[in-house]
Amino acid sequence: MKIIVDGMGGDKGYKEVVKGCVDATKQLDVGIVIVGQEEKIKEELSKHEYSQNRIEILNAEEVIFNDEEPALAIRRKKNSSIVVGLKALSENRGDGFVSAGSTGALLAGGLFIVKRIEGIERAAIATVYPTLKGVSLLIDAGANVDCKPEYLLQFAIMGSIYCEKVLGKISPKVGLVNIGTEEGKGNSLVKEAYKLIKESNLNFIGNIEARDIPNGVADVIVSDGFAGNIILKLTEGMAMSIFSRLKEEINKSYKSKIGALMLKHQLKSFVKLMDYREYGGAPLLGLKKPVVKAHGSSDSLAITNAIKQVKNFIDNGVINLIEEDINKITRI
Repeated sequence: MKIIVDGMGGDKGYKEVVKGCVDATKQLDVGIVIVGQEEKIKEELSKHEYSQNRIEILNAEEVIFNDEEPALAIRRKKNSSIVVGLKALSENRGDGFVSAGSTGALLAGGLFIVKRIEGIERAAIATVYPTLKGVSLLIDAGANVDCKPEYLLQFAIMGSIYCEKVLGKISPKVGLVNIGTEEGKGNSLVKEAYKLIKESNLNFIGNIEARDIPNGVADVIVSDGFAGNIILKLTEGMAMSIFSRLKEEINKSYKSKIGALMLKHQLKSFVKLMDYREYGGAPLLGLKKPVVKAHGSSDSLAITNAIKQVKNFIDNGVINLIEEDINKITRI
């Protein structure tokens, strides 16, 4: 198995990406192709000990930045790390792709270069969402701000397959984000989507309210990309605020510091549960090949875990399973 990694994407730079790739080869039976500015990557690799037959470099001199218009950047920067990497993936020179670069450019490139699975109306961003019961999967987390009911059904199908095969949830519970739990609640989009998902063979538990999401009421949280991205960003902001305030309270007195020391193990476990680096990244479901968007602030640990995530994605045949289920629907 060979995984292609965008060496130039992300806020922390290529050095963290290179270290993450090196660490991945020590932990996993995979080959890595790092795409980016060859001289810089080669120089950074020389600082690490690794099996040279496990890592290769694919040169790409250009970089797409977050402030660039995604579709335009994909068309103009043919020699960028994202475009070169996705093209290599589409040409079967690798089995999966990881990037911590521009989300918009990665999505646009995925659609233009890798292309959607036949029958899939829209590709969606699926992100792991920590809850009191472990983790759930939020889909769509921002790729599609305007949706049709059929899109939400497909998100539910793709999310359910990924949740079962990669996250290990048996018969995952699917919930539809709404302003109330009653069947008749919501706008026309959600009402129609409710009917479609209810008629499917998914383990659909009905509507769920945003306040119940952190409690883990559903394994697959289905939403249009507009509301989904708001849920994701609000949760990230709340988590950062809580950690910041907790740190302030702990440092207020000697007694509170002693208390925190006694709870050190529990606090570490809680922080780990909320740490995005532990989950690798967000798969772009609906594309013909496995593509994972790592967090923009990914360090080497996050890159390593994103590579692990792609490997699980490939090992569990998620793409083929999505194709099979979508074909069943389109034949009806």
